[in-house]
Amino acid sequence: MYRNIRRSAYHLAEESTPWTEDFHALPFPEHWHAGLLELHNHGRDEEKRQPTLPTRRLDGVLQTLAPDVIVRPRPRIPVEPGPLATEDFWMYVPASVPDPLPGRSMQQLLDAWLRTLGPKDSAQDPRFRSLLLASSTELKQNLPEWQPLTDVELLTTPTTRGGTAAPEPRQFQLATDALARRILTLDPFPFEGGELRFRALPRGPRDQGAELMSQPMCRTVKRKEWWFSVLLNISLHTTPFDPRPRLHLHWGVRRWATHPRTTTKRLNLPYREATTVYLRPTIPWLPGAPATDRYALARLRRDRAADTFVWSENDTAGILRGLSLAGNFPDPEQLLTEPVSWIGEGRGVRAAVVHSTRMGKHEIGTGFMPNQRAQLTEWAEQALPETLARVPDLTRGRGKGIGAPQNRRPKPRTDGAKKAELLRETQARRVALAAQVQIAYDGPEQAGPPVVEVRLLWQSPEVRGEAVEQFAKALGLDGDGGASAAHVTDRDFDEATPGAPVVLEWRTAEVTLRLRCLPLADGLGDRLVPDLAVKGKGAAAVAERRRALRAWLCADGADPSRPELALVEVAHRSTFRPASTDPKFAIRLGCADAGLLTQFVVTPSTDRQIDNAESLDHRTCSAWLDGLRQLGVRVLPQHTLGGDLPDSLQYAAVWMVKRRKDGPTRLPKHLPVAVLVTHLPAGEGLAVVRGWDDTAGEWVPYPQFLLGLVKQAEIDPEAFTEPETADDDARPNAPRVTGKQWRSNLAQQRRETAAFLQRVLHSLRGQPTTLITHAQNSRLHWPWLQDGQTERDLIKTGHAPAGRLDDELRLVRVRGCGGRESAQWWGLADPGKPHGQPAGFWAQDPQQRYGDGASSRERVFYSTTERPGTHAISPALDRLATRVNAAGNLTSQAGTSAWNPTLVEIAVLGCHEDDDLAAPVPGKPDDPEALALAMHQLRQAPDYAAALSLPLPLHLAGLAQAYVLPTLADGDRLSNEESDTPAGNQSMEDPDLADAAGLSTTPEDEAETAHD
Repeated sequence: MYRNIRRSAYHLAEESTPWTEDFHALPFPEHWHAGLLELHNHGRDEEKRQPTLPTRRLDGVLQTLAPDVIVRPRPRIPVEPGPLATEDFWMYVPASVPDPLPGRSMQQLLDAWLRTLGPKDSAQDPRFRSLLLASSTELKQNLPEWQPLTDVELLTTPTTRGGTAAPEPRQFQLATDALARRILTLDPFPFEGGELRFRALPRGPRDQGAELMSQPMCRTVKRKEWWFSVLLNISLHTTPFDPRPRLHLHWGVRRWATHPRTTTKRLNLPYREATTVYLRPTIPWLPGAPATDRYALARLRRDRAADTFVWSENDTAGILRGLSLAGNFPDPEQLLTEPVSWIGEGRGVRAAVVHSTRMGKHEIGTGFMPNQRAQLTEWAEQALPETLARVPDLTRGRGKGIGAPQNRRPKPRTDGAKKAELLRETQARRVALAAQVQIAYDGPEQAGPPVVEVRLLWQSPEVRGEAVEQFAKALGLDGDGGASAAHVTDRDFDEATPGAPVVLEWRTAEVTLRLRCLPLADGLGDRLVPDLAVKGKGAAAVAERRRALRAWLCADGADPSRPELALVEVAHRSTFRPASTDPKFAIRLGCADAGLLTQFVVTPSTDRQIDNAESLDHRTCSAWLDGLRQLGVRVLPQHTLGGDLPDSLQYAAVWMVKRRKDGPTRLPKHLPVAVLVTHLPAGEGLAVVRGWDDTAGEWVPYPQFLLGLVKQAEIDPEAFTEPETADDDARPNAPRVTGKQWRSNLAQQRRETAAFLQRVLHSLRGQPTTLITHAQNSRLHWPWLQDGQTERDLIKTGHAPAGRLDDELRLVRVRGCGGRESAQWWGLADPGKPHGQPAGFWAQDPQQRYGDGASSRERVFYSTTERPGTHAISPALDRLATRVNAAGNLTSQAGTSAWNPTLVEIAVLGCHEDDDLAAPVPGKPDDPEALALAMHQLRQAPDYAAALSLPLPLHLAGLAQAYVLPTLADGDRLSNEESDTPAGNQSMEDPDLADAAGLSTTPEDEAETAHD
C-alpha cells in the first residue's frame, strides 16, 4: 500500500531569500500624453467621457503579433465599496529579452490601434481625422519607452487577517511566466522513440498562468493518423491559512483537428464560437520585430454573410486589417480543407487547429497516468530556482487503509456472494423507498406496506421492454408484474392512454410497486416548433408543451401534491437542430407541474454519431437508480469516528445553481439552495434527505424540494431571450453585459445569498451540524469562502463583522478540480515500480508541520478515492512512446485515455477546538481531522458503483441544478480537452465538473470603441 503521495506544487523554501527577476514595463497608454484621451472621447457627451483608453482589442492582437509580451489587465473595480487596487503597468517583458516592439513595430501597431478609438463614422469626421493625425505625429516623435524594474519579487506576499498568502495580481502572471521561461532552457524531454521540444504559448491579460506546448506528434490509431501535443500549464494558487502561495504544474494533452468531414470536405468548426489556431511563423509578423520561438495565437470565426470562415480581426474596425504584416496568415479555406499540410514541421508558416468535442470524436486519449506524469514533472523540476521547494509529501491521516466508511460497498468475489449482495442491495432499496414514502406522506397511516406508483413514458418497444426488466432488477422484484397473468400484449401497451395505462404490480413485504406504462403520444416527445409570429417564440413553445404534458399526466391521475417518479424516453440531443427545439426542458417542467420527478433514457440508435444501442441495459438501469435517488432512496456513508464526532451530527450543504439568462440584459443569475441529510437510527445507512424551501421557511422532503425549484425556471415570454446554443448562428445585435452591470447584479445576488444563509443557519440552531460548501461554486456569492477573506473559526454571511460560530455549527469547504486549483498528484512507489493512484485520506506529516510533535492545528486535508472498475488502466500507461511490435509495426498507447481521481481539498474553516483559554469550548472539543475524515467518507456512498467527486450532501445539492436549469443538466456538458478527470461512471451529471460561478471573470469595464 502506498504510504505517501506527492504533489506537483512548489512554494518558497523555509527561510529562503526572495525569488526576484528584472523586467521592463510599459504604462497604460493614457499616461503617454493627453491627446490620446481627447481622441477617444471625441464626440462623447461630458457625462460619458472616459478616463482611460480601451486596450482590450489591442491586447488580443498582441497575442498574435508579439507573443513574448506579458499583457496585464486593468485593475478590477471591487463589487462592493472599497479601495481600488493600485494601478499596474500594462506590459511586461523580462529584462533579458530583446525589445519585442522596437520603434518601427511599435509605431505601426499603435497607428492601426489609434484608428479604432473613434466613433463609428470617424472616417467622415474632419475633426476626428485631424486629432488622429496629431496624435499619430506626436506618438512618432515620442514613442512610449519601456521602464526598467529591478528585483521584482515573484512569490513573496503579504498575508490576510486569516494568515493566508495574498499575492499581488501581477504575480499570477509574472511568477508563472518566469518559471515557464526557465523550463524552456532545459534539454528536450526524452522518451522511447523521440523527444519533446516545448515552446511557450501567448497568454492574454485574463489568462492567469503560463503554458508550454510541445511540437505536434502523429500517432496511428484505428488505421488513421491523429495529431496531438503535450501541454504544461503553470498556475499560482493559495491555500487557506498558508502564508506561502504555491505554483502548480499541470500536464495534459492538446489534440489537433486534422480530419475534414466527408460531406463538406473541411473541418467541422462550430458556428457560434471562434476556433483557436496556433501559428508558428518563420519570420516575425511585424517588420523590425525580433524573432521569437513562441507560438502565436489567432482565431477563426464564421462570416455569416459569406458563409465561410475568416481570421478574427478582434474588432469590427479591424486592427489587423490596418497592418502591413511581413508574413501571411494561412488561407482559411486551405487550412480547413488540408489541415495536415499545415501541421508539424515544414516550410513557411505552420498552423494547427485546436480540436473540440463539438467537432466529433478524436482517437487520441486525454491526460497522463501517474507514472509518466511523475517523469514529466521530475524533468521540469530541474528548472526550479534554488529558492523554491516542492511542498511536503502527504501521508495517510486517520482511518484504516483507504479511510472507508463503516458501511462501505462490499466487493464479493464468488458467484454466491455476489448473488447474496445483490439481494441485500435490492431489499435495502425497497426498505429505503418505503421509509421515504412514509416520511413524505402526511395522511393517516395505512394498513400494510405503502404503495408507490412510478410511470414509464416510452416511445420505442426496445426501451419499454428493457425499462420494465431493469425496474424489476433494480428493486429485486420477481415476475413480470402480472403481465402474463393478465395476458398483456404489445397492442395493449401501444393503445394505453392516460387514465387507462398498462399497470404492472409487484407486492413485497416492504412496499407495493406499480409501474404505469404509457406511450408518450400526441407529439409530446417531438421537437419543439416555435411560432415565428410570437414574441419570445422559444419560451412560448416551451410553455405550450409544458401545459399540454401537465394536462396529459393529470388525466392519468398524477397529483402535484404527491411527488412520484417518471422515466421518460427521449431522442438523442443531436437529432434536435437547432438545440433550442430539444423538448427535454419542456418535458421536465411539464412533469414537475404534474408532481412527477423525471429521469431520462435516450432512444437506442446505431447511427455512427450516437451508437448507443449496445448500452441500453446499462443506461436504463442507471436511469432507474438515479430516479430512485431523486425520491430520496439514498444510503448515507456511516463514519468510523465514534465519539470523536458529536452524537446525532447532521450534514447541511449549500450550492449555487445557475438560472437562465433571461431578459434583455442576459445577466448571469444564480440561486442558493440547501440540502440537509440526517441519519436515521432505524437501519444501516438510512437517512432523511430534505431541502430548504425558502418560501415556506422550512425543510421539506427532497422530492418536494426538487419540484419546488421548478418555479425558479419560470420563463416570461415578454422578457425572454433565446438560450445560447452551440450550433445556432450568433446574434450580431445581442446586448453586451458591461462591467458595471455585472457588478451591480452580483452585489444584489450577494445580498440575497446572505439573507438566504442567515435563514438557513437560524433553522439549524440546536442540532449538531456540519455545513459543507464548495469553493469554486459558492465563493463568488459568499465571499467569506474565498482564501483571501476567511478566518479560522469565524463566519460572515453579510455586511456585519465576522463572528464566532454557533456552538452546534461547523463549517467545511471542499475544493474540487475546477480552475486547476487542485494539484496533480501520484502515489510514491518503491524504487523500480511505477507510481500509482492510491485511495485514502491524506494529511501533512505532523513532524514536518511541527518539529516538536505538538498537537495539530492543521485545518487542510485531502481525499482521493478508488478508481471505478470501468477505468482499469495501468498507472504505467505510456502516452508518448512508440514501439515496434512482433509484426514489425509501429505501435503506441496514445489512443487510451488516462483517468486520474481529483485530489479533493477539505478545509475545516470553522469548528470548536479547545485552543482558547479565554473562551473554553462547552462539551468535548472538535477534532478538525475527524471532521475532514467524515467528509472523505461521505464521498464513498455505498449505493453508487463509483465514489463521488464531492461529499454526498454536497452532491445532492448540486444535482438540484437539473430542476432549475434542465438544459444544462443531463449530460450536455462538453468535456475539457486537457481533462484527465472524467466523472467516473456516475450516471448523472457530476456537480464538480459543472460551470462554477467562482471561476467566472468580470466583463471589461472599458467602453466600446465604437460610440452608440
